[in-house]
Amino acid sequence: MDVCLGYAAMSVHVPNASPSKTMTARQFAGIMDREAALRKLERIAQENLRNCVRLIYHNRAYDITFFRLSSRLIPLVGHELTEGWEYRSHLEAAFRMFGNVATKDGVRLDFHPDHFVVLNTPRKNVLKVSLDTLEHHIWMLKMLGVQPDHRCVLHVGGAYKDKGKAIRQFIKNWELVPEEVKKSLLLENDDKVFTAKETLELCETLGIPMVLDIHHHRCNYEESEEEIDALLPRIIDTWKDSLLSVKMHISSPRSEKDRRSHADYVAPEDMFPFLRKVANYTERLDMMVEAKKKDDALFHLMEWINKEGEKEKIRAINRSSFHIE
Repeated sequence: MDVCLGYAAMSVHVPNASPSKTMTARQFAGIMDREAALRKLERIAQENLRNCVRLIYHNRAYDITFFRLSSRLIPLVGHELTEGWEYRSHLEAAFRMFGNVATKDGVRLDFHPDHFVVLNTPRKNVLKVSLDTLEHHIWMLKMLGVQPDHRCVLHVGGAYKDKGKAIRQFIKNWELVPEEVKKSLLLENDDKVFTAKETLELCETLGIPMVLDIHHHRCNYEESEEEIDALLPRIIDTWKDSLLSVKMHISSPRSEKDRRSHADYVAPEDMFPFLRKVANYTERLDMMVEAKKKDDALFHLMEWINKEGEKEKIRAINRSSFHIE
């Protein structure tokens, strides 16, 4: 199986290249001229996009073709203070410029929208905000020249004191989700509420590809749950109609006392035995490294492969991808 590694949003190696620079609502409200405040937001967004270009060039130098974009490229989108802001017409050119660079080498770009995007909410206003936010992400992808299908990862949502009822609410709300938004979505198991099995069953019911987070699975599972080995072929089968490779997430716990938080790096023993199981079911996998040290964690994994890989039958393909037997 060929595995392509990616990382999320920021680099620890490229200085002063945050793609998430922002302005607080208080700062915005403190600018007397609202039009001037909006223009400042647009300049911040343009700087974030220029920093994304720098990150893509950095990634290209290390053969990294899988990258999660920050959902905060444009500050205060959807906030009540910016209601009526025609940001799209002002930022379209900047997005297209970034897209021309980012998609040149077939880079896989995606998003993990913020935690307030919840599709199983019983509150109509929360659902509306969630759908508006997802449509905003789809617009950004389109401006980048990226087909939005299967690019936005969400968790199932809250339990609301009754997980069965919460899942039924998700299915009920699904009828209200626009078709284009439906096609853009992926569902991921989380570390506290919905297990891998529960998430998989919902994905199978609604025809949504599932992103397995192995760290979350290790934090959140039920004693009666099937072993992850038995779930793997079903998880991978949810991707059968997608044009994209199967995607999964990997991370290591920060400590024994804080197992849910991400460590700075990914321990090889948390990753490679699991990948051998995945290799039984797919020939290609895109693996998002979710670690505090971002791209440096990816580099550390590749360094381990270059040193230890031969005896483990793992061979580097380039500086961010490898083959595992």
